[in-house]
Amino acid sequence: MTQSKIKLLKKKFDDMLPFLNEKQRRVFAAAEARAYGRGGIKIVADISGISRQTIYRGLTDLDSKIKDLSIRQPGGGRKRLSDSEPSLIEALEGLIEPSLKGDPESLLRWTCKSTRNLESELKDLGFNLSYRTVSRVLHELDYNLQGNRKSMEGKKDHPDRNEQFEYINSLSKKFVRNGHPVISVDTKKKELIGNYKNSGREWRKKGTPIDVLSHDFPDPALPKAVPYGVYDIEQNVGWINVGIDGDTAEFAVESIRQWWKRMGKKTYKTSKKLLIFADSGGSNSYRSHLWKHELQKFCDKEKVQISVSHFPPGTSKWNKIEHRLFSFVSMNWRGQPLLDYMTIVNLIANTKTTSGLKVAARLDTNNYERGIKLTKQEIESVNIKRHEFHGDWNYTIKPRQKILEIQKASSRKS
Repeated sequence: MTQSKIKLLKKKFDDMLPFLNEKQRRVFAAAEARAYGRGGIKIVADISGISRQTIYRGLTDLDSKIKDLSIRQPGGGRKRLSDSEPSLIEALEGLIEPSLKGDPESLLRWTCKSTRNLESELKDLGFNLSYRTVSRVLHELDYNLQGNRKSMEGKKDHPDRNEQFEYINSLSKKFVRNGHPVISVDTKKKELIGNYKNSGREWRKKGTPIDVLSHDFPDPALPKAVPYGVYDIEQNVGWINVGIDGDTAEFAVESIRQWWKRMGKKTYKTSKKLLIFADSGGSNSYRSHLWKHELQKFCDKEKVQISVSHFPPGTSKWNKIEHRLFSFVSMNWRGQPLLDYMTIVNLIANTKTTSGLKVAARLDTNNYERGIKLTKQEIESVNIKRHEFHGDWNYTIKPRQKILEIQKASSRKS
């Protein structure tokens, strides 16, 4: 072996051996000796200082394909605190989950359960542990840091919830099969207009973030955008009417009417029926008389029969518009301050996906009166037929015949 190779081998051993235990050293030395063939054991012994006998033992280990290279015998070493200190585990779990396993009046029920706070509380109970040890014990008990997860609905599930989903599904298939439009509608979260922080990040040169105002406190005087969306389920096309006023039933129906006028009527030229899926609350609530009254006006004007199915209370996240339209709009404008109304309209209109989603948008500058009260006569004038299954959630509104007759008569005179 040349002197240069001997120097390289010596450097390798000098670098490696300090990090290896006894068994690992002899196996490493034996592997190097075997790699150099005849005379390798003597060379490695001279360079590493490991005896030939030890290297021979390493060769035996290699031949037996030994896997356990630890020095300790099975079961050796310090016992886990979770195994050796049951009283500690009981006290710690009582602090972590006081309402289940400990004192329901524990202070930690209302404070941050950090490892330092747990350390302090455990010391008061007679356990002298550092916060690092507390962290190790928590991991032994399969605890980890977690945030909140949105999975619970605000109200108890309605007993007819699943049946309503099945009804919506069958109704949707029927309308699509017959060539009628099926749309999902809802109001997106109101957005502040101005140089305010918008969640999300976008690629920019290092050190050049967009500077925005340091606060965005709720202020009735600040302008807000009210995006009301319509999503055509079959065509994978979205429409958003960006309002500057309140989210009222009148605004909701006007948004749908604008979709029908600009998109729906062109796509479904021969159809005189429309199916709407909506949440059970908000401007399109199933309890709202004004929502139905405005739909009736839409029916009369466009001569379209409208069927509506509402999602059960507390199930708005199942509304397709949420994850097929609104989620992509939010992704498209992430990290962008919504400086003015046209910025919002342009960002919405430029939302696209690889699955073919296309979106159109317009700015609605109308002001809509709040708190409109209908008379009993106006409420009863709605030509509504409630479905046999949950007529409060499922109903059809048809054009009023008298109105149509008047329209026909006026058109003949003209």
